[in-house]
Amino acid sequence: QVQLVESGGGLVQAGGSLRLSCAASINIFSINAMGWYRQAPGKQRELVAVITRGGSTNYADAVKGRFTISRDNAKNTVYLQMNSLKPEDTAVYYCNADYFRSFWGKGTQVTVSS
Repeated sequence: QVQLVESGGGLVQAGGSLRLSCAASINIFSINAMGWYRQAPGKQRELVAVITRGGSTNYADAVKGRFTISRDNAKNTVYLQMNSLKPEDTAVYYCNADYFRSFWGKGTQVTVSS
């Protein structure tokens, strides 16, 4: 079992920044890939960003150039730095770990006001 705990969400004005954290219960070096997903009301859950064990990253087109996914293996934590936030970024953000199967955190709310 992998436990994932997200933090760092909150309310921010458009143009502002937030950094989300996802703390894993195991060494993230052992996790094949970790990613951030988000789900807005009435919308499907969508991929935001992913980072593999090898360090490669991928981003959704909607966030490319604004968001950065990174990790700190010593802290077993993955981060999502979100800059130039837009109201369209408002969603619950979920951490995901690919470790033999998928594990999910409970999510953290990000609300961007106009």
